[in-house]
Amino acid sequence: MLVLASYLKGERFLEQAHARGAHVTLLTVEKLLDAKWPRHAIAEVCGRKNDASLDEIVRTASYLARTRRFDRIVPLDDFDVEVAAALREHFRFEGQGDSVARNFRDKLAMRTTAKKAGIPVPEFTGVFNYDEVREFTQRVPPPWMNKPRSSAGAIGIKKVENEAALWRLVEEQGDEQSFRVLEEYLPGSVYHVDTLVSRGEVMFEAAHACGAPPFDVAHGGGIFTTITVPHGSEEEKELYALNRRVLKALGHVRGAAHTEFIRGKRDGKFYFLEIGARVGGAHIADMIEASRGVNLWAEWADLEIDRDEAPYALPSTHKHEYGGLIVSLAKQEHPDFSAYTDPEIKYRVPEKNHAGLAVASSDHGRVVSLIRSYEERFRNDFHAALPAAEKPDH
Repeated sequence: MLVLASYLKGERFLEQAHARGAHVTLLTVEKLLDAKWPRHAIAEVCGRKNDASLDEIVRTASYLARTRRFDRIVPLDDFDVEVAAALREHFRFEGQGDSVARNFRDKLAMRTTAKKAGIPVPEFTGVFNYDEVREFTQRVPPPWMNKPRSSAGAIGIKKVENEAALWRLVEEQGDEQSFRVLEEYLPGSVYHVDTLVSRGEVMFEAAHACGAPPFDVAHGGGIFTTITVPHGSEEEKELYALNRRVLKALGHVRGAAHTEFIRGKRDGKFYFLEIGARVGGAHIADMIEASRGVNLWAEWADLEIDRDEAPYALPSTHKHEYGGLIVSLAKQEHPDFSAYTDPEIKYRVPEKNHAGLAVASSDHGRVVSLIRSYEERFRNDFHAALPAAEKPDH
């Protein structure tokens, strides 16, 4: 198994792959060669330049393949999905190739594909032809969102308040403007559905509602929170049904997926925002493991190894509790959580200069109450803010 990683994540994936007998070669960026990877689960760690081009990565992987016979290529992060697809095409491996991978990386591609399938999406346009851009600005009132087509989270997103500001931004972006998508700003509440898929069928799904939208958190210096949607509610049913339509339309047949939706404030309808063919970030997987008894990373490893050759079954630890998560940048290098003693706390975020807790309970109201109270306490005890990132830090 050749595993691609631009960030330190997916440790449980690597451990499970090793436990299943996989010989794992990890190809990561130079700055992470000495990171705290689970070395016992990795046969070898290889490096590439932090800013390596796709062609350079293909050449590096091809060099490794001279003396190693790879059977699987797996990306652990959004930024590795396109690279993995290109490598699969190069080696003629099965799995997501270039065209399907674009549906999970390119915001313009995923919106276009979803819209053709009749899935509600915010109004959008590519930034190619200026007459088409003008038509969009006349048809869709400001503000608008100017987003990188291939990025993750809120990185590089610009909120544009009027047409004059838009054309200034487009001019500043120069030859990079066609790599952006212009989108209607849709006020509302953001949700995410995290999924495991086998043979094109959803085997596990978990729906959660964010507190403040991730864009507002990243650009306004806020605190990220998310809480399980009540089980069996109409809200959950709508999200699950729409998520399955998205997965089918975009061609996701195996592995993990993280899909984001927004419920429009004006009409109360759900709209598809974006999707990643990977496990959700920001410790969402830790919250889901605490509340649902399923580690998405480990299950994804099983799905990749089995390749649909054996029927997939959820682990015996699977359960239906409610989860809540709160994460913030912290002014302390190592935040002190000694005052946070509620028995529902199941996970504490370990990163430096980050404060975070995941809770789980069979009582939805208790989870809501805890996360809301922690949000106020975090602001007093830990919270710090930095400017939003303009580009990935690799």
